[in-house]
Amino acid sequence: MQKDQHNLVPRPPVVVVMGHIDHGKSTLLDRIRQSNIVAGEAGGITQHVGAYQAEHSASDGVRHQITFLDTPGHAAFCSIRERGAQAADIAILVVSAEDGVKPQTVEALSEIRAAKIPFIVAINKIDKPNADVDRTKTSLAEHEVYVEGWGGDVPCVALSALTGAGVPELLDMIVLVAELAGLKADLSAPASGVVVESELDTRKGVTATLLVKDGTLETGSFIVAGGAFAPVRFIEDFNRAKIERAGPSMPAVIVGWSQAPECGSAWTTAASKKEAEKEAAAATAASKARAPKAAAVPLPSVAADKLKPGEKGSAGPVVLPLIVKADAIGSLEGVMHELAAIRHDRAALKIVSEGIGDINENDVKSAQSDPSIVIVGFNAAPDRKSAAVIERSPVPLAVKSFKVIYELADFVRASLLAKVPKEYAEESTGRAKILALFSKEKDKQVVGGKVESGTIALGDDVRILRRDAEIGRGKVRDLQEKKARARDVAEGHEFGVMVESKAEIAAGDRIESVRLVEKKP
Repeated sequence: MQKDQHNLVPRPPVVVVMGHIDHGKSTLLDRIRQSNIVAGEAGGITQHVGAYQAEHSASDGVRHQITFLDTPGHAAFCSIRERGAQAADIAILVVSAEDGVKPQTVEALSEIRAAKIPFIVAINKIDKPNADVDRTKTSLAEHEVYVEGWGGDVPCVALSALTGAGVPELLDMIVLVAELAGLKADLSAPASGVVVESELDTRKGVTATLLVKDGTLETGSFIVAGGAFAPVRFIEDFNRAKIERAGPSMPAVIVGWSQAPECGSAWTTAASKKEAEKEAAAATAASKARAPKAAAVPLPSVAADKLKPGEKGSAGPVVLPLIVKADAIGSLEGVMHELAAIRHDRAALKIVSEGIGDINENDVKSAQSDPSIVIVGFNAAPDRKSAAVIERSPVPLAVKSFKVIYELADFVRASLLAKVPKEYAEESTGRAKILALFSKEKDKQVVGGKVESGTIALGDDVRILRRDAEIGRGKVRDLQEKKARARDVAEGHEFGVMVESKAEIAAGDRIESVRLVEKKP
């Protein structure tokens, strides 16, 4: 629908911060917001998408509101980064002056280009001893990112998120790029936008963080996102403080959804609860109608973090059943992406169920019905009821909670390997040639020989070979060297030995001592 140009007013830019893990994205946002998010992040890495607003006083003295989206740099969260780029007006590509362009930098750049939004390169960590801004710009040029002053028109700011040097210049550049983009919104239009994140709070219910792209969201209205809807009883800002309304480019937290709205989905307002329910039902029906029929082989174009583990490749005879819980939809996608990468030729993961929210009583009861099930939670722990059931359970249950995604993946990988049946192989420890047969009584034969390689030891299992073909098996029951009892005989030495075997040993045969060793996975 064409907007009435008379109703349009400038709106704050929505800026997505992207880049490789540990290149300083969250530290930069900390500096801008004067907060300390990194200290509270498990493992020192961002594992959620965050939406924040900051106020910047530009060089001309005018104060500007800027909305920031922080995205995880970890490889598992590719879908979150993709949605972040699609929801934003401007991107900041953070690159370390020490490391230059890295794998997730390239992926973030690809997402920015796909979203067709302007971007600014922030070369961070210039305070580090190994920082080299020129080398970083060369690294960017190798990936067809030509910054200003280096044959291109991509704005570039060198800074230190830790000390704050260069950060005001970055904010000035954001304001300039936003003005050139001419970002506007209609305050009187029905509120609409995009779902940034959704999670399940055991006390409040389903909560979603929304980004308002147009119009003004007010209490008393109803909102619809796909098959989910919610009444707007109250609105919280990014600091979880209650506000009366949320205007364009503002993050807004809404509680009380009928179900978890899909991250990245568009949301709109409805006139009444009845209309909201009708729109949600219609969206659900349309989604089911569009859903493709199950294919024998998953399409290779499907993103890795949308696949369940084991969908690709052969399922082995051993299965590790998993119940996966996470605190938010984006987190769950990241976990599933990591689990999809765990493969083994003779074992497979099987997802019994997946969902957001705490580990609950139903999850625990499912595990009790099949004690081989492992429950893993990412920022999700057993609630009070399920913790009591776990404690009283007559069978031990495997329930583990993690705050760092790669620790969860390592645990699942180790659990899968532990279920793989051990394989053994025979290893030769010595070989000897039989020179004479001295006596034979039932299955016990006394022979003389010479060790050709390795050692022959008391108690060894031996293969009896004739012209290199095995004719039987036996065991060394007695061993002598120079008519004295010995524990083992080394290469080049002659010996006498009693071998217990049903196969008849003759001069010219060979015996080979063997032992079973476990094959490494």
